[in-house]
Amino acid sequence: MRLTRFTDYALRTLIYVGSHEPQQSSIAGIARAYGISETHLVKVVHQLGRLGLIRTTRGRGGGIRLGQAPSEITVGAVIRQTEEDLALVECFVGQACAITAPCRLRRVLGEALDAFLAVLDRYTLADLLADDAGAEIAMLLGLTVPTPRERAGGPSGGSSGQMASGSERLDQSRTSSRAGRR
Repeated sequence: MRLTRFTDYALRTLIYVGSHEPQQSSIAGIARAYGISETHLVKVVHQLGRLGLIRTTRGRGGGIRLGQAPSEITVGAVIRQTEEDLALVECFVGQACAITAPCRLRRVLGEALDAFLAVLDRYTLADLLADDAGAEIAMLLGLTVPTPRERAGGPSGGSSGQMASGSERLDQSRTSSRAGRR
């Protein structure tokens, strides 16, 4: 079984946004971090928003945040919601072949698909980001690593000790220069 690029990008988007919380993410930032098409990513983000997995805010100061707690986003559910077709063989979708009636392969493959999804249902986005994985992923993607206090939604209490990426420093300087003009 092979997942579509759409599902791959959906999972990667959730990992990126989850590892960047509580800060907002952007489509441009996600596309740049993974080296993928912004055009395709717009469709993925739109679908994730429709599913309530992320929240999107338009306009100045807008961005992307998780729409649910990472512990509520199961990998299996994301795959079911983003894959157009989980039919492993044509007979799963009503197409008949010469041996459909006595064939046991359909049942075996159905059982295998159920087992595959059952394993994925046991894992959440929180599991994928647990321990130091989220911080390591953030660093590999060039993101600022939030402090535990920031992750909990509290005031930052200073620098996280990690260097912001160039685009984030640019965004931060634009924000502070706008604030100074008010």
